[in-house]
Amino acid sequence: MKTKIFNTGFYLLFFLFCSILFFSCKKDNSAAPESPTGMLITPNNFLSSEKYSKLQIEIQFVYGYKPTPTAIENIKSFLQQRINKPGGIEVIYTTIEPSDKTIYTLDDIKAIEKANRTIKNNGSTLSAYILFLDGNYSQNSEQLKTLGLAYGSSSMVIFEKTIRDLSGGLGQPSITSVEATVTEHELCHILGLVNNGTALTSQHQDGGHGKHCINSSCLMYYATETSDILNNLLGNNIPLLDQNCINDLKANGGK
Repeated sequence: MKTKIFNTGFYLLFFLFCSILFFSCKKDNSAAPESPTGMLITPNNFLSSEKYSKLQIEIQFVYGYKPTPTAIENIKSFLQQRINKPGGIEVIYTTIEPSDKTIYTLDDIKAIEKANRTIKNNGSTLSAYILFLDGNYSQNSEQLKTLGLAYGSSSMVIFEKTIRDLSGGLGQPSITSVEATVTEHELCHILGLVNNGTALTSQHQDGGHGKHCINSSCLMYYATETSDILNNLLGNNIPLLDQNCINDLKANGGK
C-alpha cells in the first residue's frame, strides 16, 4: 500500500512538473524585435555565423542561487550541437545581491536586467542573458508554477528557487535535469522554435498550445506525461529535439 501511495504521488508530481513547462511557455510571444543591447536580434543571428561568429552567455544569478555546473555544461553542449558559432560559446557568470522580493513580475525581471546586464553585443560577438532568481513568478497559481520564461530576443529568466522547491528530493527529478530541461526549452524559443521566428519546414506546430511541437517526445512539446519521459528524466536524460525541430533550425542557419 505504501508503494502505491508513493507511485501515485510521484506521477502527480511529475505531471505538475510537465504542466509547469507548459504554463511557463504558453504565454511566450514571438521573439521581441529588440534586445536590451539596443540592436535588432533575430533567431538567425543565434543560429548562423553570418553576422555573429561567437556567442557570450551572461549567466546572472542572485547570490546563493547559482545553477549547477553540470546543467550549464549540458546547456552549452546542447547549443554547440545546434548553432554555428566557430568562435565558440563562452559562459560568463555574474552575481547580484538578493532583494527584498519573494515574487517577481515581468516588469521586475526586465528592470533587473536593465540595471545589471553587463555583456552586450560587440562586433562579431553576440550576447545572451539568463537570469536565475531567488523567488517565484507573479503569475503562478496554486496548481501551476512557472520555472522559466523567454521574454526577449536574447533574454530569459529561470526561477531557480521554484526549481529547487520541486526537485532534488526523494522521488523527484534532479535539480540538474530540471535546470537543463527548462533552460534548453526556453533557449529554443529564442532560437525561434516552434514557428517563433524560425519558419516551419514541415507542419509540426501544436496549434492548440502556442509555439510548441506536436511530438510528445520532443523537448519542445508543451507537456510530457508518459512513463518513458518520466523514466528518462529520472535517469537525468534531458528530452531531445525531434527531427522536425532540428530541420527548422538547420533551414534558418543552424545545424
